Amino acid sequence: MATAPSDPVGSCSPSPSPVPPLDLHAVPMVALNYGVRRRLGLYLNPRAAAAADWTALAEALGCSFLEIRRLEGLPDPTATLLEEWPGRCPGGATVGQLLDVLRRLGRDDILTDLAGSVEEDCKKYLQRKQEEANQPLQVPAVDSSMPKTSELMGITIRDDPYGNGTEIFDAFICYCQKDLQFVQEMIRELEQTEFKLKLCVFDRDVLPGTCVWSISGELIERRCRRMVVVVSDDYLESNECDFQTKFALSLSPGARHKRLIPVKYKSMKNEFPSILRFITICDYTNPCTKKWFWTRLAKSLMLP
Repeated sequence: MATAPSDPVGSCSPSPSPVPPLDLHAVPMVALNYGVRRRLGLYLNPRAAAAADWTALAEALGCSFLEIRRLEGLPDPTATLLEEWPGRCPGGATVGQLLDVLRRLGRDDILTDLAGSVEEDCKKYLQRKQEEANQPLQVPAVDSSMPKTSELMGITIRDDPYGNGTEIFDAFICYCQKDLQFVQEMIRELEQTEFKLKLCVFDRDVLPGTCVWSISGELIERRCRRMVVVVSDDYLESNECDFQTKFALSLSPGARHKRLIPVKYKSMKNEFPSILRFITICDYTNPCTKKWFWTRLAKSLMLP
């Protein structure tokens, strides 16, 4: 009796589908981190006769003569141009559109130099959005239960005003005003170095005019993967810091992966807050471990 021809594949499971290529035209401009924007400014801010500078980019993005004149008086016109572009682009400004414009302007040098960094920023942005999508719809422990209205759409400087893209961060920085100088050092060490992290610093990134408690809850719960708490004597006196810290702790167990990282950067007269004593801290005051401080903090923020 004839036998059926054998199937070369047999019962083996099908091979995994290939990973789709990264579509930069689907990634909003909020994905680009400070480091990429800063390097774009280094290329485009200097006025040059031989190559297209920021004024050529502004014209290509639809800026008028008067708008370009206004930007001329700013220290970093490229950064301001990129921040304002989504507001003048109802369809949503994307990374792919920006690269297309730079290609038409003949700035292949920029495209070559920043290709890796741009792709890395976009992948991180899409990964964070995927993590958001995979979170449970209902938090079993404590849920902020804040309505997702237009009030919470445009709350940071790089949010798309039309709601097409929200700015996502690696960490929310909880601090009081008197510790702002240390926070500025944190920005230099974590954003402007090889770590390329994106921090949410209230005084720099959040737009004025909205309830501070609603904004804090939205950022901590939905926009930031981690939270760094800058602990000091002044922190203990801050109602805002107290709310932000307790809110982040209350998200457990529904957000078990939400890591809260206390940082002590100067000696304290008061006792360390009891609600944070069970969490390992980063101690900037210890001279023996100070040289490892920024690397330890950065690595903890980069964990999946």
